[in-house]
Amino acid sequence: MDKLDLKGKWNEWKGKAKQQYADLTDDDLKYEEGKDDELLGKIQQKLGKTREEVIDWLKSLG
Repeated sequence: MDKLDLKGKWNEWKGKAKQQYADLTDDDLKYEEGKDDELLGKIQQKLGKTREEVIDWLKSLG
C-alpha cells in the first residue's frame, strides 16, 4: 500500500470526504490506529472503487 498519513490528517479528510460523498457515514469513516486497511476496505466497498482509487482520492483531499 502507498502509505498515507491517516492519523495526522484524518479529521480534516473525513469532513471533506463526507462533503463529496454524502452516503459515507461516521461509522464508515471511523479511524482506529493500526486499522488503516480496514478503513480503506470500508470506503472501497461503499464507493465501489479499487483500493488504489481510494488512496488516490484520499490523497487529493489533503
